[in-house]
This record gives sequence, C-alpha cells and structure tokens, in this order.
Amino acid sequence: MKILARGTKSRIEELKIKLSSLDYTLVWVDDNNFSSANLNEFDLIFDFNFDEFHHQLKNYAGLKGKPVFVSSVKQQLAKACFEYGDKIDCHLFGMNGLPTFINRSLIEVSLLKLSEKDILQTWMVKLGWKHTIVEDRVGMVTPRVICMIINEACYTLQEGTASMVDIDTSMKLGTNYPFGPFEWADKIGIKYVYETLDALYEDTKDERYKVCSLFKSKYLKGETFY
Repeated sequence: MKILARGTKSRIEELKIKLSSLDYTLVWVDDNNFSSANLNEFDLIFDFNFDEFHHQLKNYAGLKGKPVFVSSVKQQLAKACFEYGDKIDCHLFGMNGLPTFINRSLIEVSLLKLSEKDILQTWMVKLGWKHTIVEDRVGMVTPRVICMIINEACYTLQEGTASMVDIDTSMKLGTNYPFGPFEWADKIGIKYVYETLDALYEDTKDERYKVCSLFKSKYLKGETFY
C-alpha cells in the first residue's frame, strides 16, 4: 500500500506508529512540496493540515474513488465542501487528527456522504483500525470534550481555586484520565487547543467554549503550562 501523508513531523511519526502493523510505503509531503506530488500514485491519502488549508480540497476533489482522510476538527466537512456541490469524486472522510489522538485505539471519523459508510468500513478493515462514526460537526466528540475541560481548568486556575499541579492530579485520580488538563494542553499543543475552542465558540456561540483569558494569553505569548 502506498500512502501519502501531509502534516507536521510529530503527527506523521504518530501516524507511522498507528500503521506499524501494515506493509506500506509512506511518502511525507509538507506545504512546500505538496503541489508537486502526483496524488494519483497513491492508494490512500492523509492530510493533517486540512483544518488550516482546506482550500487544498481542490487537489482532492477530482481523485475519483480515492480515499482521502483529512483532519477536520476545526471545521465541518460539509461547510468546507459547500462550494463544490456534488463535484467531490474522492471518498472524503474527516478524522480527529490532532496531536496525541492519531495513535489511539479508537479513531473518530466523520462522513461527507452517508452513502460511503461501507467504503469507510472497508478501509478501516484494511488498516486494521477500530473506528466510530461521529457527526460531521466542529469539534467532533473527544476534542470538544477535552478542550472544554482544559478551558474550564484554566478558569479554575485563573480564579485561584487550585494550582495547576493540584488540578492535574485531581483530574487524573478522579476521572482516570491519562493526563491532567494542563499536561494534555501541552501535549496536544496550546495552538491546536486554542484554535479548536475558538472554532467551537464561533460555530455554537456556547459560553462553555469561550476561551479563558488566561489560556488566550498563553496562546498569544507562545507559552506552555509546564
């Protein structure tokens, strides 16, 4: 199987681990050499930069019958594809491609076309991946929950109710999560968490997703929690 993947080095490395049981050839392209890649040469395409560069859909739309998995956490597939109408000939699937979520036991996938559910199932079997189909909406499911928890933790810290270490420890002990909210924010990347929350708030206007000023300050200064 010949696979093309586009994204940051860390996410490509995570994908390699997820694909480790397969016999495959992986070609990694970045934004500089993406335009020169012959997409028709590949059996399967992963684009983890799609959230930031969804206009690249023009390169995938005409790939008839080609499976293309794109990271679509910060936007709805239907909205990204709206201007194309019914001219999407590839099999386009959204996935939770945020850092730390790619190499997980269960992959969240959204469908542009519900009629392609069986095609998705076929590819999940080929990849040996367990998956769950989620609604095509901003934030999907797990990113929406985790980012909201991180944001709420920031409000708690900002109010002086507890320290970062206490909040992280309490969350791990109380919920059996692998990381506390501040640890998780650093591992995912504050940029990705902030932009996901911002997209959620823009989409829903739900106050739960309004970015805490402490978190916004971290994002703007390029800081981490630890």
